[in-house]
Amino acid sequence: MADYNKLYTPGNFDEGEITTVIEIPKGSMLKIEYRRDKGTFELDRVEPEIFAKPSNYGFIPGTLDEDGDELDTLVVSPEPIPTGVVVSARILGVLDFEDDGEKDHKIICVPTDDRDSGNRIQSVEDLGEQWKAKIEYHFNTYKDLKKPGTTKVIGYGGPDEAIQIIKTCIERFAKK
Repeated sequence: MADYNKLYTPGNFDEGEITTVIEIPKGSMLKIEYRRDKGTFELDRVEPEIFAKPSNYGFIPGTLDEDGDELDTLVVSPEPIPTGVVVSARILGVLDFEDDGEKDHKIICVPTDDRDSGNRIQSVEDLGEQWKAKIEYHFNTYKDLKKPGTTKVIGYGGPDEAIQIIKTCIERFAKK
C-alpha cells in the first residue's frame, strides 16, 4: 500500500514541473482509480473500446480539485506509461473541463526528460490541432453511452493558468 500523497510533493510547479502518478495508461479501456483512503489502484469499470484513453491519465499528489479527487493530469508520451509509475513532468497547460456541472481540470504535461523528441514539446500548441481534437472528442463524449451530455470541454489554458489551478488545489488539499 502506497500513499502517494505522503510519499511525493506536487513538484516544483512554480518552475513549470510537477510530479504525477499514472492511473490509466494511454490506450486503455480500463477506468482505474487511485483510492486515497486505501493507497491502492482499483478497477472502477471497463469502458467501451471506442472510449480508450487518448493520453496517459494521472494525478498530482498533494492536491485536491473541485470534484473531490486529486488534480488530474494528461501525460503526453509516445507509449503507454503503466499504472502506478511516478513521472516528473513539464507543464504545458490545462484542459478546462466540466463533468456533471463540476470543474474537473486536466493539467497537460510531458515527461521532463524526453530524449525521443529532444524535448521538442514545449506548449499545448506543439501537440497540434489533431491532438487537441482527439482530446476534446474523447472528453466531450466518453460518458455518452451511460449519461449523455454530462461532460463538456470548455477550452485550454496556458502554463500560468495551470500553475494557478495547481496552487489552489494544493491549498484545498491542505485544508481537508
